[in-house]
Amino acid sequence: MKTNPSITIMFPFLNDWGTVGSLVALAIETTKKYTDNYEVVIVNDGSKKEDREALGKIIEVLSIKGKIRIIDHQMNRGYGGALRSGFAASAKDLIFYTDCDAQYDPRELSLLMDKMKPDIGMVNGFKIRRSDPWHRVIAGRVYHYLVKFAFGLPIQDTDCDFRLIRRSVFEKVKLFENTGTICTELVKKIDYHGYKVVEVPVHHFWRTSGKSQFFNFKRLYHTGTNLLRLWWKLQIKKDYFH
Repeated sequence: MKTNPSITIMFPFLNDWGTVGSLVALAIETTKKYTDNYEVVIVNDGSKKEDREALGKIIEVLSIKGKIRIIDHQMNRGYGGALRSGFAASAKDLIFYTDCDAQYDPRELSLLMDKMKPDIGMVNGFKIRRSDPWHRVIAGRVYHYLVKFAFGLPIQDTDCDFRLIRRSVFEKVKLFENTGTICTELVKKIDYHGYKVVEVPVHHFWRTSGKSQFFNFKRLYHTGTNLLRLWWKLQIKKDYFH
């Protein structure tokens, strides 16, 4: 990019105290290659008390005063609720977000930055190879092709939570989902409002901390019903504003 943009580094956090410190440090190190005008927003989505306390101590060790903010949800609002809070709190030109489970390498933010141009609304990562148990790999592929076909999505990896988004897109894109279906809502609405989306291959690693909030059997039914409601809202009613 020709100019130095300001960047928000955003992480949804749920009991991921074992990995968050190194991820934040790596993300900051990478961001400093592009700008000194950055902030870190961590959305604590109802983590256990001891994990929230550990997060606070980790932030103290990083000793970057005024650069890191923690948004606390006293009760868990779901993955979508955490992202919505993070997006709303972000104050910089670009928003980079990924998860705290260390399945993505924040240093690959450089790959996203290299593709971010003035006419781009979002740079979306796609997994070169998914490093998960076989049943999650299959579930992930089935889910992706289902939502890609049903919603007409313009990307090849809907559930790759490694994204760089221009904050100005949220002047038009309003999000309402509280679950992992927010990723489908986000991509569809960005595309609907005419923002260009490009993709970049990124590495995916085995989970070292926390548990998936999305692909587990307890949530599959709720995910299905949420997707059906979202499909009806966006594809049938054409309601992109409520």
